[in-house]
Amino acid sequence: MSSIKQLSRPVPPGGTIGIIGGGQLGRMLALAASRLGLKTCIYNDTPDAPAFQVTQQSLTAPYDNLVKLTTFAQACDAVTFEFENLPAHAIAHLAERVPVRPGAHALAITQDRLSEKTFVEKLGLKTAPFFEVSSAQRAREAFARLNGRGILKTRRFGYDGKGQAKVASADEAAKAFDSFKGAPAILEGFVDFEYEASVVAARGGDGGFAAYDPPENEHENHILRRSTVPSRLGAAKVEEAKAIAQQIGEALEYVGVFAVELFVGKDGALLVNEIAPRVHNSGHWTIEACACSQFEQHIRAVAGWPLGNVVRHADAVMENIIGAEVDAWESLAKTGALHLYGKMQARTGRKMGHITRIRAK
Repeated sequence: MSSIKQLSRPVPPGGTIGIIGGGQLGRMLALAASRLGLKTCIYNDTPDAPAFQVTQQSLTAPYDNLVKLTTFAQACDAVTFEFENLPAHAIAHLAERVPVRPGAHALAITQDRLSEKTFVEKLGLKTAPFFEVSSAQRAREAFARLNGRGILKTRRFGYDGKGQAKVASADEAAKAFDSFKGAPAILEGFVDFEYEASVVAARGGDGGFAAYDPPENEHENHILRRSTVPSRLGAAKVEEAKAIAQQIGEALEYVGVFAVELFVGKDGALLVNEIAPRVHNSGHWTIEACACSQFEQHIRAVAGWPLGNVVRHADAVMENIIGAEVDAWESLAKTGALHLYGKMQARTGRKMGHITRIRAK
């Protein structure tokens, strides 16, 4: 019999939700939990976590410290996480002691780009062509099977463009693999897409499903610059995108909020790019434009509460504030709903906050 703990009844107001990871997503999850009368305990591997500023309890230790994780579990009624690159054995250790949502199964698949793409393909959903790469020679062979350019990516730990390299020849593919210092990789075919979109959705412990309207996403230097709702997707494509997310959520037996990043082809086809097993940057606009934000929705699902209303009551544009742009906080505060993440150092490429501008539908 499995020793994994299940949530037998909803966590009531006054209960504690554990959040692994103390960045801006953990911070906004803690704020949403507070609105529902729930407490939070944040576990982070460094003491300067932005989420520590808004939580009742915090714990600092490496993510694989099983003794500290046991102490953390004892303080929580349910546990979730704000990022996916966590040691599998640490999540398994936690899951034996406290309900963890989403579970280890969803995490294992989405941590690895190859297993994720294979999972999506087996569901019959469209993706870019992809090939496993375990050596420079395999990189050359994989590139030869592509019809044109490609992107070589590490299978694990990449985000905001890290661990990625565009390649236009077999030589470039081999050199890119060598630059990854032996890390297992995946070569994906380049998609000549019209634009990018995403679906931020939630699945409850009872199997209930709810998806927000898909935003259209623009990136600069591999970092999300802005998300706009409504997107250019027509009504039928919006429903198709939500159905893709529902199919993925059910196959993962997912509980919580997740995002499916999509390429929209020039012919209108929807291709799955990546799955994020957590709240997502492209869903920040839901704080102002929906009755129930993605952060509250995730807390509801993790705590075993009913899912909230995802209907959008306003059009919105969310823009990230990156690096030194945060120095203009005073002027930004005059133009929209400003969210600053409490980070003390503004580094190049670092997300320091975001601003959402809404208008009536």
